[in-house]
Amino acid sequence: MGSKSKGMNAGKKLKERRHWARWQNKWYVRRVNNLKKKSDPLGGASQAKGIVLEKVQLEAKQPNSAMRKCVRIQLIKNGKQITAFCPGDGATKLIDEHDEVLVECIGGAMGKSKGDIPGVRWQVIKVNDQSLDALLRGKLEKARK
Repeated sequence: MGSKSKGMNAGKKLKERRHWARWQNKWYVRRVNNLKKKSDPLGGASQAKGIVLEKVQLEAKQPNSAMRKCVRIQLIKNGKQITAFCPGDGATKLIDEHDEVLVECIGGAMGKSKGDIPGVRWQVIKVNDQSLDALLRGKLEKARK
């Protein structure tokens, strides 16, 4: 497009130009078309409950060499399966299969994975309605189901 229209009757042309320009911005397109909500397993929510299917260990990305402890979860709200990181030393010992866990975003840039854990965007914060942090510190005993 050339230079902007000027003059008394330029309003329509300026409006069309602005409309065209906005659709060139990927953030505008994502917001208007609700693309985050459509692709997000949590459906736009900050937290969601799920049932633990299995415990998995993922290899950290280069240059680190570690097995990151994660769990495969099936969300209750829509049945989608996600992988969530278990933060803390010995956290996987407190999480068993078929436990109900609460997950939240791990806080990576633009909703992507954080640090050296490939493709994991969620972390566990509660196990059977008890804080994982409190369980790790020994402030709570794990509840019997």
